[in-house]
Amino acid sequence: MQRHLTGVVTRDQNKKTRRVEVARLYRHPKYGKIVRARTICYVHDEQEVSRKGDTVEIVECRPRSRTKRWE
Repeated sequence: MQRHLTGVVTRDQNKKTRRVEVARLYRHPKYGKIVRARTICYVHDEQEVSRKGDTVEIVECRPRSRTKRWE
């Protein structure tokens, strides 16, 4: 089963690679406060269609490099 996440492109300088920030909310285990957190994902973009600031849906895939696990 492939995971799908939605995030915002924060860097598009490299060829065929995008850096996507996925924001999430979770409750602090001890204090109960809602905490904002983000996850950085490196994404393979073959056609280079996404640009910085775009909201994209990413899908889990096989490892394409040391850091890229999404497309």
